[in-house]
Amino acid sequence: MKYEVSIDIQAEPQRVWDIMTDVERWPEWTQSVTHVERLSPPPFKVGSRARVKQPRLKDTVWTVTALEPLVGFTWEARQRGLATIGSHRIEQHAPGTTTVTLAVQQRGLLAPLVWPLSVRLMRRYLELERHGLKARSEAVESDDAHQPRMVAAAGQ
Repeated sequence: MKYEVSIDIQAEPQRVWDIMTDVERWPEWTQSVTHVERLSPPPFKVGSRARVKQPRLKDTVWTVTALEPLVGFTWEARQRGLATIGSHRIEQHAPGTTTVTLAVQQRGLLAPLVWPLSVRLMRRYLELERHGLKARSEAVESDDAHQPRMVAAAGQ
């Protein structure tokens, strides 16, 4: 059982990737997440873990299971009888345009029971995430941590 959405973003893949993998800052740009706590030190890589709080859901620990820089990452949240898998893919089709595809799926013995109860909320959250990521990636902010900064050399 899987649900997937895509969106075109007017930004370079590196910018989108930087925002997408800075999971602690997700609450700044999507209403589908209220808090993220990294449980693993940087860098964001396979095996990295984060506790994610979403409205109407209990805190969930997600573990990165696959990651290819500037292409995408997959992470999973497991509980007895159920695995929820979230994937985040980026692809550049034209200079300055990045297509993002977000997907969520559920597997396991409980998936046929849980899916009908949760799919509506998951769809809503993926919609919020894709539109929030687009807005954040296309925004030009002078204080944005994802923008390069000039640092004065020592002694200047």
